[in-house]
Amino acid sequence: MFHNSSQKKYWIFKSEDEIEQMRFKANQKFRNKALESGKVSSSMFLERHEEDVLFRHYERRLLDFCNAFKPAMPKSVVGTALMYFRRFYLSNSIMEYHPRIIMLTCTYLACKVDEFNVSSTQFVGNLVQESPAGQERVLEQILEYELLLIQQLNFHLVVHNPYRPMEGLLIDLKTRYPTLENPESLRKSADDFLTQAAMTDAGLLFSPSQIALTAILNSASRAGLNMERALTLAENTLSDLLLCVCSGMKTLLKKYEPPKPEEVNIYKQRLERIHAEFASSSNKRKRGYEDDGHVAKEPRLMEEVRPCCHQLQASFVPA
Repeated sequence: MFHNSSQKKYWIFKSEDEIEQMRFKANQKFRNKALESGKVSSSMFLERHEEDVLFRHYERRLLDFCNAFKPAMPKSVVGTALMYFRRFYLSNSIMEYHPRIIMLTCTYLACKVDEFNVSSTQFVGNLVQESPAGQERVLEQILEYELLLIQQLNFHLVVHNPYRPMEGLLIDLKTRYPTLENPESLRKSADDFLTQAAMTDAGLLFSPSQIALTAILNSASRAGLNMERALTLAENTLSDLLLCVCSGMKTLLKKYEPPKPEEVNIYKQRLERIHAEFASSSNKRKRGYEDDGHVAKEPRLMEEVRPCCHQLQASFVPA
């Protein structure tokens, strides 16, 4: 249950300012480490807003990779991968750990935790622009980073996504809102809202049920329906609170700006220089694998599928 979960206790924050302060500290931590090493000049560093642009770019790449994945990846796995990615970079800078490999490690771990049974070979086989040797190298890096990712998540691997609460709300609508002829008509717009919410800090500020409720209300509003009374509690103070939460979440989504390609290209060049300068033979893995065109568009012929969760033990073996 969410109310007794590590997610509620450790990963729901009081405000956007608190989250931004954590990211600022991560940026400063890397700056200090790099300056002490003498390998990176201060003029090379990415500013916080520049990190955000690249974060949003690689977050979208993560989503594209999951949407193109063969076999089709469940929404809960995608949501878990996105949340891992967002949590990891609360306390780490993209200048230290390249998001290109972290995003794949987050997705690989999410497949295991949510019991989406694909083999490691099948997983990297979705990197269709990589050669078999290249896929093997990527897998080695994923396995190198997996334990680091788990540690940075404080071993809190269960993510409560809003998809199940939304299903419950749709069932309630069918039984408690008889004047609504086809509650299923709200699903498409609500699903789109949940995808948009996953690309923001909504999951770090609101509970899954609040996100699901807002998705349903937003979908109903777009369909010209007024459903607040049907979906909120009878006690006015609680109803007002929920409506305030929904309003705040919609505002959060409206503030989201997709990364601009021209900015991404400029910042990526600087990011690559930082990783090239800061990397050493002992931590060269931090650069991430070389090919950025990793989104699968066609399935490959794979080896026999083995449950991915059975490989958890193997992933902890030092490279």
